[in-house]
Amino acid sequence: MDMLRAHLIPWANNAFGDDEWTFQQDGAPGHKVYETQDFLRDNCPDVITVDPHWRNSIGEWPSNSPDLNPLDYAMWSILEEKACQKPHPNIESLKKALKKDWKEITLDTLVKIVDNFPKRLKAFIDAKGGHFE
Repeated sequence: MDMLRAHLIPWANNAFGDDEWTFQQDGAPGHKVYETQDFLRDNCPDVITVDPHWRNSIGEWPSNSPDLNPLDYAMWSILEEKACQKPHPNIESLKKALKKDWKEITLDTLVKIVDNFPKRLKAFIDAKGGHFE
């Protein structure tokens, strides 16, 4: 909550100004907490929420859906290919490489990943929520 208050909201307000934007949740335990989801609904123009508990399916985002998460279906493989070309002697070395390589990802690459999302969403729907290639 402190990170959202201190970093996300000010950054988003600066980045988007009066434009609409959407915050996409994922299934991390801290993200599922009712208080966190209430905070996001109150402070973001739009939020795609997750189920707070498997018995309470009120979320909008499919659980365990790496096929619909750009970090999972695109970004991590790009970063892995770049940052892991050689072994790292320690965690700090890996973090440094990941941060450097993240900054080198071009806007063109990010646009292609985002533009691919509707196609992926259609494939997800066609697969009735199952895995697809």
